[in-house]
Amino acid sequence: MKRYWLLLGVSVVGLLTIRQVLAQNKLQVRVKRYLEVRKLSGSVTYQNKQRSQAASIGAKLQNVGDSISTGENSSTMLALDTGIGFIQVAENTKLQIQKLQTTVNGGRITHLQVTGGQVRIKLRSFTHRDSSLEIETPAGITGVRGTEFGVSVQPTGKTGVATLTGSVATTAQSKTLYINKGFQSLIIPGEPPSLPMPLQNDTRLDVKFLAAQGNQQARIAGKIDIVNLIILGDQPLTTDRNGTFDIVVPLPANRRIAVTVTTPLGKRQDYELAVP
Repeated sequence: MKRYWLLLGVSVVGLLTIRQVLAQNKLQVRVKRYLEVRKLSGSVTYQNKQRSQAASIGAKLQNVGDSISTGENSSTMLALDTGIGFIQVAENTKLQIQKLQTTVNGGRITHLQVTGGQVRIKLRSFTHRDSSLEIETPAGITGVRGTEFGVSVQPTGKTGVATLTGSVATTAQSKTLYINKGFQSLIIPGEPPSLPMPLQNDTRLDVKFLAAQGNQQARIAGKIDIVNLIILGDQPLTTDRNGTFDIVVPLPANRRIAVTVTTPLGKRQDYELAVP
């Protein structure tokens, strides 16, 4: 009889332990998930633990740490394995998998990291309460359950978030703000997200100063929308919290400098500045 009660007690404890583990960590279900390359343009590199190689249509990012990087004037589009949406990756951007999991209830958890560049995400609304998608940048985390939005990340990690449809929740420094349709926000590393402001999606470049500095260099000062990216030649620049910059760069022989401005939603404008 003693042995019976002992075995029964062990069984009950075992069942309770299993339940607790499942309740506390619903992400231990092993289902092979992936992001699939659907479109390619220019130089796009796929990398996992074993190798780094040119990406190809149909290639799949499946494991934590797998990444895809785009070069200058290059881009790619990734499809979520659930068929619920797409991720457009712009030039000079690196996107890496942080988490691809399925909960015990069938929810799909997708956490991605963008360390620099610009991505645009278009998702249908998740129908499962446990499903989510998050984009992590050096400045914060943006999470969605169904929307169309974009993220831009400058070299310092300064991040712009813009929402075209739906709503996204952006978290930094333990503060979460909701950026609804038609609004944008700026996140500076070490600071909480800025209060949402009306969406601009404006690629204008306001040049304040442009002149040669001797025969080899040129100085350029200007301003863009605070959430935008600017690439001068092939060099991503960092702007201040007001979107201004002031930089000295090599002067090309033809005295013309290529500049590209990109919004978080991926709208792009190319400029050619003629240095007097």
